[in-house]
Amino acid sequence: MIHTIGRRKRSLARIYLKIGNGLIIINSKKLEQYFPKYLHPKILYPIEIVNKKIEEFDINVKVSGGGFNGQSEAIRLAISRALCVFDIKNRKKLKSEGLLTRDSREVERKKFGQKKARKKYQFSKR
Repeated sequence: MIHTIGRRKRSLARIYLKIGNGLIIINSKKLEQYFPKYLHPKILYPIEIVNKKIEEFDINVKVSGGGFNGQSEAIRLAISRALCVFDIKNRKKLKSEGLLTRDSREVERKKFGQKKARKKYQFSKR
């Protein structure tokens, strides 16, 4: 069993990857129940890149924080890292696709005296 962690925005994903029969469980729910259909290819992309079948692995995920998009990208990073631990030959393919790089962009904080992080209140001359 391989344990890795992936992060994106405010999301943190812990995955446990083992050889199995294609069962993907996220926070005690199946992938189809937890995420909308349009995010499934984004999550399973690393497995397709290394020319493996999804049915070869069982993936158990505990994810918290953020929204659907941040959580899906955190899971994608964790799966990519786990595939590198599983077989070091996968690293070159995943690295060239940019799947092993943690996206460090975070939300900028709101400043006092302003409406949002960069937006100001309307200036009144009179």
